[in-house]
Amino acid sequence: MKLKNLFFILITIFLAAGCAKPPIAEMENAREAVFRAENDNDAVLYGGSSLARARDALKRMQSEADSKRYDAARVNAAEAIAAAEKAIADGKTGVVKAKSDAVSAISGLKQEIDDTNRNVSAARYSLLDLDYNALDNSIRYAYSGYDQVEAAQAEGRYQDVVNKAMEVRSNLAGINSLVANAIPARKK
Repeated sequence: MKLKNLFFILITIFLAAGCAKPPIAEMENAREAVFRAENDNDAVLYGGSSLARARDALKRMQSEADSKRYDAARVNAAEAIAAAEKAIADGKTGVVKAKSDAVSAISGLKQEIDDTNRNVSAARYSLLDLDYNALDNSIRYAYSGYDQVEAAQAEGRYQDVVNKAMEVRSNLAGINSLVANAIPARKK
């Protein structure tokens, strides 16, 4: 009787193991989710760490499925889907923040250039000892930089907007510093 029970248990285990099926639908859903995230520019740009987790989970899922550990494959498929969806959400959030940062960066920049240009004109009128050719070139460079900032914003290159606006502001600070430092020298 014991041998018959043991035989029955072994057959049951064998059949249960043989009946286990790979989670094909879940695995395909995971592949599709990661594919969508990889082809979403915003997710790639702003959700990189979530996208990397999704790719890693996809690799683990495939490895587990190849090793016939289907429960683990199913868990990794769910993880890949969740991480891919987070990458897409991170992308959307990142774009909103980048747009806001770009708007802040460009805000008032044209006025700052105009004010700096007036400072140079006032220095010229006051006969301050400055290299006006170099200052005029710097002002032209600032106006050109502003045009580049506007073009980058129109094209949705928000990080370029922030970087170029910072560069223009740095240039303006240098010009204004030269003018300010020439004033005390004039008074001596």
